[in-house]
Amino acid sequence: MDILMKLYGPLFNTAEYGRSAMAANGILALLVLAASCCVPAAAQQILQGPDITESALIDALTPEPAPMLTRSINAAPAAAPKPAKAALLITFETNATVLTADAKRELDIVGRALNTSRLADFNFVIEGHADPRGSAEKNRRLSEGRATAVRAYLVQNQSVSEERLKAVGKGDREPLNVNNPAAPENRRVVFVNMSH
Repeated sequence: MDILMKLYGPLFNTAEYGRSAMAANGILALLVLAASCCVPAAAQQILQGPDITESALIDALTPEPAPMLTRSINAAPAAAPKPAKAALLITFETNATVLTADAKRELDIVGRALNTSRLADFNFVIEGHADPRGSAEKNRRLSEGRATAVRAYLVQNQSVSEERLKAVGKGDREPLNVNNPAAPENRRVVFVNMSH
């Protein structure tokens, strides 16, 4: 038995094993965090036209259930859930914050989805995005104005409570299509569920 402990004792030393396991968990958590932070904006799916339905919006904007905490040993700590979000191709008049007729029809669907029982208890940030044509400051103001126009339309025409919606202009900092700066998907509105 003494020979076995001399040969294999370090393998059974719980303090050493605990430190090694904690270090491995820490490295794994850092890798998961780095991978999740580096996902390009292009990985977002954009809902447009007939893809904008109440059910698609409800599915995209409903947060994942909180992970069930147990007293067991996990290989890695649970990653924080990503916020539920939906990117929409909402169209505006060129260089303006005026919603097109198509945009209003699509926002009517968004408003109905936000007022359903599955989403009615949540608050949302409405992010406006612009393409990189023009100055950064002009694009920031334009994207903020467009997000504000979407918010105002939902409050006035779909009776979404104004306290549930916050408009933010992201400017041209997060293009979806970097190969074609003028691509319409770079001018979009993203709804982010602020439940987390």
